[in-house]
Amino acid sequence: NKVDQSKFIPIICERDRSGKPHLPTFLKSTVYFDFSSPELVNKNWERLIRLLFGKPSLKKPSLGKPPSYIKNNSKQQSISAEFKYPLLKQAVLEQNPSVSIYRSDFLDACFEYADSLRVRERPKTKSLGEKIVADFGKLKYVRNLIVDWVLLEASRGINEEFQDELVPFLERLRELKSAPAEVNSWSLEWNAGHTVFVYETFLYFVAALLKAKSFQTLHEIFSTHYLRPDLYGVGGNEFENFGCFWGRSSILKNYLISDGQNCNSPEAELIKRHADRSDIRFKSVIEAESLVLLMACLIPDVRWFPGTLFYLSFEKKIQFFLKAARHKDFKNLAIITGFEDAKELKDAVAGKLNHFSSHYTSSTGRPINFAYYLNLENLDTL
Repeated sequence: NKVDQSKFIPIICERDRSGKPHLPTFLKSTVYFDFSSPELVNKNWERLIRLLFGKPSLKKPSLGKPPSYIKNNSKQQSISAEFKYPLLKQAVLEQNPSVSIYRSDFLDACFEYADSLRVRERPKTKSLGEKIVADFGKLKYVRNLIVDWVLLEASRGINEEFQDELVPFLERLRELKSAPAEVNSWSLEWNAGHTVFVYETFLYFVAALLKAKSFQTLHEIFSTHYLRPDLYGVGGNEFENFGCFWGRSSILKNYLISDGQNCNSPEAELIKRHADRSDIRFKSVIEAESLVLLMACLIPDVRWFPGTLFYLSFEKKIQFFLKAARHKDFKNLAIITGFEDAKELKDAVAGKLNHFSSHYTSSTGRPINFAYYLNLENLDTL
């Protein structure tokens, strides 16, 4: 029964009364071709020919990419989040009444993974900039899971439960920029990797909602007042606008310059390096931040420095705003901004856009004309 041979190819032509093939003992442990009926001859004839000529129809697949939790050398939280997403996806697609439980478990796991990487004591490293870049790299894993979730639920149309969950989750996301509640000594720069991660993930939120055409949800996240983390909500200043998701790092800038990188926005440079999704490419992130810029001109007291817009393609208008020249597409922009009249929208943002342009210069040293890229003059003209 343990004879190992490949010289002979057994072909069985009949079976016994119990349906078992008639084979001599020394061939019972080998793979055989079943020709015991005309139907099976037709089915297995090509397989036999392929085997004789070494051209099998099925080939052993090559080893695929390792799971994120192996590649990132991450902790148990990453495994938990990666395993909980398929459960949530199945519950959403099947409209399971318990989908809120699966959603909560998944989002908790995402937050716990990101929180486990927060610095809680003075980093013991000679290069804090190098650590910031490394931490940001590990967080890309959870960014992708969050984006998958937004695309999954937003693409299924208006979902009040999903919309109700977005703001609390964004508030938890913003919390990752701040000091953990249990630490007494802490520096903002220790956590700069999370600061850039929050900035990046908010842009991906916007890009995913644009892709899913979830314009009312975009209006909600831009117009909402977000509750500050417990350590910062004092003195009657418990809420903040969406500008709380933007962030920067002076140490990161110095690190990239010393590493030979000459970039106007080190945060945007990191985001560009990590923009490797096939469904939301870097140009979609730029498009998302162009919308964020427009909303920053409409919402009072928003502090935002749109770093990815330094990578605008020369003489190419942003596609979302280019399409908004058509009335039917402008209506989508109107839902997001709350302005149904294109002239009123233009008048409301023109001054602030010019202010932004005066602080941005292209590679030629000229100010970047954001009004042009946002197609401001041609909105709702077709």
